[in-house]
Amino acid sequence: MLKMIGAMLVVTASGFCGLSVAGNYQRRPRELRSLRAALQMLETEISYGATFLPEALRQVAGRCDQATAVLFSEAAAELSRMSGVTAAEAWDKALRKYYPRTALKPGDLAVLQNFGASLGISDRQDQIKHLHLAMEQIDNEAVIADDESARNVKLWRYLGFIGGLLVVLLIY
Repeated sequence: MLKMIGAMLVVTASGFCGLSVAGNYQRRPRELRSLRAALQMLETEISYGATFLPEALRQVAGRCDQATAVLFSEAAAELSRMSGVTAAEAWDKALRKYYPRTALKPGDLAVLQNFGASLGISDRQDQIKHLHLAMEQIDNEAVIADDESARNVKLWRYLGFIGGLLVVLLIY
């Protein structure tokens, strides 16, 4: 009886591990689309609203997806503190808080860091060009993430449970 319970626990635990990895593959495309939409809102605030950057970031945080809003609200809060940090430094600090809780990959982080490096250091037209570049790169990453998701979600779901069954068979 104890062996049976132990076997079920091993299969269940490994199954949940597989489901967790599959969940990350599913979350990444959604997060990238959410970031893309937020950057589109930021572009609108900068180009049409001519809003100052801290206020533009705050307004985007209020209108975008809740998970993505953390990035923009942290950057806005950091700029609003008047602690002498540049917009790029504020964006980088916000990214460091935001990134660990996401399913994003290092390449996605690099796109956001490159965008942040140019944030607030040029005129409105140049900012819009940088926003367009970042949105294009995020679109490319989203296509790749969709492909990876389509290939790997089923694989990891099954692999977790089958791996657990294999471990149980090897142990007993």
